[in-house]
Amino acid sequence: MDFTQFQSMPLDGLLEVTASKEPVPGGGGIAAMTAASAAALVEMVANLTIGKKGYDEIEKLMVSIRDKAHGLRQRYLDGIAEDAAAFDSVIRAVRLPKDTPDRAATVQQAFKDAAISPFELGKDIFVLLQLAEQVVRYGNAWVITDGVIATMNARAAMRSAFYSVRINLKSIKDETFVKQMINEIREIEEKAAIVEQNVEYEYRKR
Repeated sequence: MDFTQFQSMPLDGLLEVTASKEPVPGGGGIAAMTAASAAALVEMVANLTIGKKGYDEIEKLMVSIRDKAHGLRQRYLDGIAEDAAAFDSVIRAVRLPKDTPDRAATVQQAFKDAAISPFELGKDIFVLLQLAEQVVRYGNAWVITDGVIATMNARAAMRSAFYSVRINLKSIKDETFVKQMINEIREIEEKAAIVEQNVEYEYRKR
């Protein structure tokens, strides 16, 4: 199945297939879609700041943020298909006949891949979270709320991606792999919580 179709579907179509009995797109795909919408909002705030009177000094910063957010938006859209493919691989591995050579190793690798995919997505969403903080701090005050909404959506998407990691870790027997993944997630989430607090502070201040 060509999972890349999900990222080019009309929104109502994507939601319809998500609501169906099909297992994909699921939570991971929706997390990626949410991140893409957050990236679009960051781009919007940057675009509505560039060229505006009173924001000359931070125009270069806003151009850089806009371009980075644009690239991240495409990466997140790709993440919808990546998540679906990873889940599909797990299903295929688990359904292998019990007497399949190296079946256990194949299943374990499938679960690892299914954990790595949303983990990488979560890390990339954290990058957007940092960009969102900057548009709230320096961007056009008239659209600051859009920057805050981008932050909240990015934070939710990042947490959702990491939930997808954790559920797959439960099936992985490699304790070193699991421990390293959990520690990295904890470190990123701690940093994300600080960014969220900073955004709330900047929003109230402006």
